[in-house]
Amino acid sequence: MTEKKTVLVTGVGRTAGIGAAVVRRLAEQGWATAATYWHPYDDRMPWGSDDGAKDADLAIEADLSDPGTPARIFDQVESTLGKVTALVMCHAESVDSSILTTSVESFDLHFAVNARATWLLIKEYGTRHAVPFGEGRIIALTSDHTVHNLPYGASKGALDRITLAAAREFAEMGITANVVNPGPNDTGWMDEELKKHIVQATPLGRLGVPSDSADLVAFLCSPAGGWINGQLLKSDGGISG
Repeated sequence: MTEKKTVLVTGVGRTAGIGAAVVRRLAEQGWATAATYWHPYDDRMPWGSDDGAKDADLAIEADLSDPGTPARIFDQVESTLGKVTALVMCHAESVDSSILTTSVESFDLHFAVNARATWLLIKEYGTRHAVPFGEGRIIALTSDHTVHNLPYGASKGALDRITLAAAREFAEMGITANVVNPGPNDTGWMDEELKKHIVQATPLGRLGVPSDSADLVAFLCSPAGGWINGQLLKSDGGISG
């Protein structure tokens, strides 16, 4: 019997989110799944929290603003499920504010979660990597929205650069590293007016949903996706075209 590969998915706080969709999709494909969540973040958002990580084989509550957290996550995953083959980062701090209204505290928290934690997770993955050449996968979810969303967009831009650097720096280990931009995604944060606007602006005439991103992530994690490396891929129905 073939041993299951293990995927670590961060940011699986809500059932309606992209992270939860990724966990479900990869579990269907036979992966052992570990998921992190941080309910204090979702609890202060309008949508609240639920048990988004319930479908994972291992669920870990993780405050990614703490620089010691990534190492602890990997310790727990390795002791329970084994070495991590794929790292999929869906975590985010996202609080709307503009150039004029962003506080220093909010700016620093966004960069701690979205940029620094991404670097530290990738660092742990690279340090501990022990799977066959060509099987390793790093995937990060990003956003290109910055207007009135300054700290989120700026920190996601840093996430992009950090992740794509791994495509070159980890070349000798045969690890691919890619970034996925899902565009506006219907995860419960849009009002009806915004939904209507996005549908009208999207060439395919519908909203993006978490399963769209999960399908792309699953392909990138598969052997068939192994030739895609060092790319920022847009899975947004053409709205950015």
